Amino acid sequence: MAQLNVHGQENIVQPGFYMPNRLSIEAGKALHHLLQGKVCYLVDPTFPPAPEIMEYLKTKDISIEYFDFRHTTSRAVREQILNRMQQGLSVVFLPGLIAKVRGTLADVPSPFLSNVGSLHISPVPVFLGHYNDDDVNALYSNGNLPATREELWIMPQLRPGPQTGERLLSAWLEKSAELFSANPFLKRSVTTELVRAMKANPKVEVVDGMTGNPLPNFKLLGVSMTVAKMLRKRDDERIGVILPPGPGGTIATLSCLLAGMTPVLINYASSREAFESTVRQAGLKTFITARKFMQKLTTFPWPPEEQLILVEDLLKNLSKASLISNVMMAKMAPANMICRMFNTDARCDGAECVMLFTSGSSGEPKGVTLTHRMVLANVAQCAARLDLADAKFLASLPIFHSFGLTVTMMLPLLTGHPFYAYPNPTDARNLCEIIKKHGITLVCATPTFARGMLRRAEEGTFATVRQFVVGAEKLQPDLEDEFMKRHGLGLLEGYGLTEAAPVCSANMPDAPMVEGSKFYVPGTRKRSIGAPLPGIAVRITDVDDDTKVLPLTERGMIWIKGSNVFNGYVGRPEMNAEIFDNGWFKTGDIGQMDLNGFITLGGRLSRFSKIGGEMVPHEGVELAISQALNLNPEDGVQIAVTGVSDAQKGEALVLLSALPQHQRSSEEKEILTSIRNILIERQMPNLWAPKYLVPVEAIPTLPTGKLDLRGCKLLADEALWELNN
Repeated sequence: MAQLNVHGQENIVQPGFYMPNRLSIEAGKALHHLLQGKVCYLVDPTFPPAPEIMEYLKTKDISIEYFDFRHTTSRAVREQILNRMQQGLSVVFLPGLIAKVRGTLADVPSPFLSNVGSLHISPVPVFLGHYNDDDVNALYSNGNLPATREELWIMPQLRPGPQTGERLLSAWLEKSAELFSANPFLKRSVTTELVRAMKANPKVEVVDGMTGNPLPNFKLLGVSMTVAKMLRKRDDERIGVILPPGPGGTIATLSCLLAGMTPVLINYASSREAFESTVRQAGLKTFITARKFMQKLTTFPWPPEEQLILVEDLLKNLSKASLISNVMMAKMAPANMICRMFNTDARCDGAECVMLFTSGSSGEPKGVTLTHRMVLANVAQCAARLDLADAKFLASLPIFHSFGLTVTMMLPLLTGHPFYAYPNPTDARNLCEIIKKHGITLVCATPTFARGMLRRAEEGTFATVRQFVVGAEKLQPDLEDEFMKRHGLGLLEGYGLTEAAPVCSANMPDAPMVEGSKFYVPGTRKRSIGAPLPGIAVRITDVDDDTKVLPLTERGMIWIKGSNVFNGYVGRPEMNAEIFDNGWFKTGDIGQMDLNGFITLGGRLSRFSKIGGEMVPHEGVELAISQALNLNPEDGVQIAVTGVSDAQKGEALVLLSALPQHQRSSEEKEILTSIRNILIERQMPNLWAPKYLVPVEAIPTLPTGKLDLRGCKLLADEALWELNN
């Protein structure tokens, strides 16, 4: 039985109306005791609580007030509650058994939260969380996982007023983030936890998808220990790693961590300017790479040879005796001995673990330090949501991409699961072969890369895949529909930020319905980016006023808070002051949340133009024009919308087009008029019509397939410079 800790007794209101996110039998008994037994429980028979809870209530002859949510009016329920409160009894809503995915915040479906507001009775929020301090797989439990500790919090009574359901959800989210952040596990060292996990799973393999060669954990750890001893002779605080996903990239990263250095994972698809900026900001003098990799990337601005540590030379020069000794130690010695040898606990909690740089889609790359706390938190958050039973990961996203680092390298290593690495995420044919040959269960990709796999996939390619998560760009409905039609596989759209290590939310497959219950908390909602992972809170503010907090269901600027969120960009104090507010991080994304917690994005703030006082979404305009022109997404990115300054309305929309029919500048007026008329026919606002058309040879994109926002803006500014000057 889990230890139960009770907090917030000072917030008890007698009589009061209590709304728990969930209740276990022990937590229910504790709450009953705190209310001195003067309690009536509110139960909907179509949403029945656990049998043991109902049995306890009946055997103790405790007052129960029944109501049928589907057939009882809010006024009638309000009278039921007020009658009991007038008798001196507190009323506790009992959440029922519910179909839910792992890591679900609450056992209360959205219809019930919607109805709370119409009761016009200010509730006292109650939050129950299940935790395990010892195992990353069960750091956060939703009741289906073993928990060593339960935290029950009675929170301050909500103020009266409209949208009570939204404020109740906000209170639960914030308490979830607070309790998650307090977990002792997060104070540990990623390096220590990697050593312990690899020692506990010595035969689990990292497989090189190019050669098919497996490398078991004990050998991977032994080689990393040998390399780390060599690196410790250097005076570097940070070392650049320029390697693709796979055994080499894993060894380089782990070696740096064991040596007490920060691996800086370099974007080898970046421009010379971006690379030079990365080197300058991180203060890099040394880089680990491979000669074979250098030969494939002939256009990359490689540093001078004297600054390079080449894997081939390194392995060739390693003492065989030392290598054998370290591999044997990795296999035979206790984890604690290895950790003491490398003093792995010296860097933990908020200390620097890994450094990444943003893609630079809207400007110069920004340095993001991922701390040990951030990495452990996000791995645990993902583990709480994903189905990891006998999991096999496909690792094709580069490790300089935070998703590739955390989800397809750190997560399998820390949870003891194999991953199959392939260096080229665009090589769809070979990726499909790896998935089918090795029975991959979990695939992560961008929609662009997923579309490539769909083209190459044969019948049965995805037969073993249980979760196919996509992110980094918007999931197009046609791609989602085609995957389901051809392979019966639902693509699960998620959302992440480098600044959040990176995963913030994700859709998951729906859980089967619970017998006897008519309601459920869905795992997925189409056109959304899913619900927040455990321990992440969300806030919505007015787009033009950061201090004006809006209800979660209203569209505005999204802010997040959690242990996985960074502390600020490296060397950018002025920017950091603008994006943080009392622990909340301003994401730059516009969106809203429903009462089941699902977030729908409206686009990046940088992907909006303010025209005549109205916010116009670039992505919305692009989608409308693409549909009107019947553009095929499989043909790649053919149009893009950006904004330029406009003396009359503040900003104006510019349509960049690589379409053959848009290449004649002399026809610009006719084309724009035609597009305007089409948008009007589709009942789109007049403000959505582009003011300018700029023919281009190709739309700038990043290696991930996302639009290069900075490149698009530069193209528009260059083309229209004479017009505006």
